[in-house]
Amino acid sequence: MALGGGTFVTQNKVLPGSYINFVSLARASASLSNRGVAAMALELDWGVESAVFEVTKADFQKNSLKIFGYDYGHDKLKGLRDLFLNVKTLFAYRLTSGGVKATNTFATAKYCGIRGNDLKIVISANVDVPANFDVKTLIGTTLVDTQTVATAAGLIANDYVTFKPAAVLAVTASTPLATGTNGTVDGTSHQNFLDKIEAFSYNAMGVVTTDETIKGLYINFNKRLRDDVGQKFQAVVHVKAADYEGVVNVKNTVSDAGENAASLVYWVTGIIAGCEVNKSNLNKKYDGEFTIAADYTQAQLEAAILAGEFTLHKVGFDIRVLSDINSLVTVSDTKGEIFKDNQTVRVVDQIANDIAVLFNTKYLGTVPNDAAGRISLWADIVKHHEQLQEIRAIEDFSDADVTVDQGNTKKSVVVSDFVTVVNTMAQLYMTVVVA
Repeated sequence: MALGGGTFVTQNKVLPGSYINFVSLARASASLSNRGVAAMALELDWGVESAVFEVTKADFQKNSLKIFGYDYGHDKLKGLRDLFLNVKTLFAYRLTSGGVKATNTFATAKYCGIRGNDLKIVISANVDVPANFDVKTLIGTTLVDTQTVATAAGLIANDYVTFKPAAVLAVTASTPLATGTNGTVDGTSHQNFLDKIEAFSYNAMGVVTTDETIKGLYINFNKRLRDDVGQKFQAVVHVKAADYEGVVNVKNTVSDAGENAASLVYWVTGIIAGCEVNKSNLNKKYDGEFTIAADYTQAQLEAAILAGEFTLHKVGFDIRVLSDINSLVTVSDTKGEIFKDNQTVRVVDQIANDIAVLFNTKYLGTVPNDAAGRISLWADIVKHHEQLQEIRAIEDFSDADVTVDQGNTKKSVVVSDFVTVVNTMAQLYMTVVVA
C-alpha cells in the first residue's frame, strides 16, 4: 500500500499517511529508532546485480570476498572500510551490473565483472578413488571451494561459479575464467539505483562522483523524498552547492593516485549516518585511509562555513571536521540558522521518521479518531519526546508542547509540536577580569 507523507500547506491531502512540517520557532512504538544505516551505489568488479542488497558491518568484515570479490584488506575496498568505520548497515547497489560473466570450459562466474577473470578451476585425480576428480575453485590464490565428483554433472554451484554439467572433466593445473567485463556506469545505472532504493529506510546516502549531472540527480532525489514523500535522510555529495538542509556538500578532495577525487564521501556518509541523534560530528578526527587535502587558511575556513561546505581541516597532525553543517545557506522565517546544523536535522528527522512509522503502523486504519484515540497518540508522541530529552537531544520539553486535535475531516488529526533542539558546544567566549 502506498502511503502519503511529506510536508503540508493546507489540510488537503488525498493519500492516508503522515504529513509533518518543521519550522524554526521507523517503529511501531514510541521508542527512538536506531541510526547507522547508509545507502550507496558502488562501482564494483563483483557482486549482486541490479538489486539492492544489505551488508552489515560483520558481513563486510567476515565475508567481503564473497560479497565484493576482494578480501577485507584489499585496496579496492578502501572506501568501504572508511564507510564502515561508522555505520552498522549498508544498503548497496552495484552500478556496474549488466556486464559479461567470465567463463571457461568447466564453469561460468556467478556474477558479471572483471573480478571473474581472476577465478580459476583446478582439477586433479582423487587420491582415494583415482576415477574421481577433485575440482577446486580459486579466486586469485585463495581456495574457496573443493568438490569430489565422478563427472561434471555432480558438481554443485558455489558462491563464485556455476559449473557446466555437460563439461568433460580432465586434470588441469589451472584453467582461468576469462572475458568477464563490468557493466557501464552512467546516468541510467544511477537512476536504476534511486528507483530501487526508494523503498528502503536509511539515514544517509552518499554518491562518489565528480559528474555534475549525477550529483544534481541525487540532490533532486533527496529533496523529493524529504519534502514530497516524507522520507527523511541526508544526501552526501562532493563539491556541489545545494542550499538545502538535506544535502551535505563535502569540500575536501583526496589526493591518492588512482582514487576518485570524491572518495572522502565514503567516510562522511558514514559519520552522517552513524552519528547519534544527541551527538555532533564537530571536531571529529578523520580516521580513514585516504590522503585528504586539508590545507586551508583561516579566511578560507570561514568562507567554507558561510558557503555551507562540510570541511575537514588540519589541527596539529590531525585532520578534523571543522563544523557539522549541511549545505543550507539561505534562511527564512520558517527555516532559520539552526537548520544549517546537522545535529538539528538529525533531531527533526528522528522525530519525523519515528512519528510517521508510529502513526502508520499503530494508528492508521486501526485507532478511532475520537478523544480517546487522539489522547493515545498524544501520549505516544510525548513519551517519544521525553526520551529525546532524557538523552539531551532536546530540552525544556513539557507535555503541554504537544497538542493533538481533530482535523478538517473525520479521518484527519492535527498535531502541533514544539521542541527546542540541543546543540553541542562550538564556541567559547570568555572574559577574565584581572585585578
